[in-house]
Amino acid sequence: MFTIMSSVSLILLIMILLVLILNLVTKKAIMDREKSSPFECGFDAKTSARLPFSIQFFLIAVVFVIFDVEIALLIPMIKSMASSNTISFSLVSTFFVMILILGLIHEWNQGALNWKN
Repeated sequence: MFTIMSSVSLILLIMILLVLILNLVTKKAIMDREKSSPFECGFDAKTSARLPFSIQFFLIAVVFVIFDVEIALLIPMIKSMASSNTISFSLVSTFFVMILILGLIHEWNQGALNWKN
């Protein structure tokens, strides 16, 4: 029992020592211009993370997710085309594409795709 506790404490001591050495070695004293400049997304890294962002970036992300889900649903349909009935496959794929097109028309009519305000 004593050997297990001593080996665990020795490992813990070595870990703490390594963390302290790495913190001392890797500290940068000079703040260069790249570290204090905003990231690519436009947010300042030193201020609050709760800043409002442009709704166009959010819409681009939503459109990307929609097309990603669309592809994830269309690929199995294409794979199953050879083993299914042609008429039922055509009806299901037409229904699926029509739902996507109607959603796109709805987004367009609501003005969600207008990039200029």
